[in-house]
Amino acid sequence: MTGDVFHFQRGSIPLLISIPHLGTTIPADIRAQLTDAADDVADTDWHLDTLYAFAARAGASVLGARVSRYVVDLNRPASGESLYPGQTTTGLYPTETFRGAPLYRNGRGPESADAQHRLDTYWKPYHAKLREELDRLKAEFGAVLLWEAHSIASVLPRLFEGKLPDLNIGTNSGASCDSAVLDAITATLGDQPYTWIANGRFKGGYITRAYGQPERGIHAVQLEMCQSTYMNEAAPFAYRDDLAGQVQPVVERMVGAAVEAVRLIGL
Repeated sequence: MTGDVFHFQRGSIPLLISIPHLGTTIPADIRAQLTDAADDVADTDWHLDTLYAFAARAGASVLGARVSRYVVDLNRPASGESLYPGQTTTGLYPTETFRGAPLYRNGRGPESADAQHRLDTYWKPYHAKLREELDRLKAEFGAVLLWEAHSIASVLPRLFEGKLPDLNIGTNSGASCDSAVLDAITATLGDQPYTWIANGRFKGGYITRAYGQPERGIHAVQLEMCQSTYMNEAAPFAYRDDLAGQVQPVVERMVGAAVEAVRLIGL
């Protein structure tokens, strides 16, 4: 069953790339509950497995969701509490798209039994694998980097004002990784064309906050990228080799610097 929930590649370096919003699959019984707004699965973090292929080649472990966030959001707490109190966001079982279109025909979302089934079937296996791999890498290397890979449309007035910076680094305001890790990342960003911010609108979602425990040797960083840096933001959301070829080396340097900082911490 877990093969339907996520795909996983086991690596050989102290790096786990997690892509919890990569999935586009919506099981038929759930799709029957949804409006036509779900058809495009527009709020997917498109193509990040392709963009981060450099990490897999370098020996990183890669965990990517197969199921859409419209089924259950793997980067939200199981309790459903908001990660950004007072700000517009989407929940554990999103009832609206990022642009505010209703997702459920009943206007409410899943019934309680259905919601629990989704939690048990999709959310818990992803998090169990995430924990298992972090523990394995931590035991082998002494310290590990969890890199949360995300992307989003660059302009979403319902969620934030204006255009988002191209690269949004989140470390839960410094709590999810050692300061040396963030310093190493930002040191790579001086001579490149993309705008960036650390701990701005996006400070890291549930996975970054829950698993980032630098005092235990687990350092978590989220990168929320504007999709305009590597793809077309309109359906059918095509990958753009010309754009991706420019931003991919920037991201690779960021990840590489963070891994090296974690290696030094683990010595």
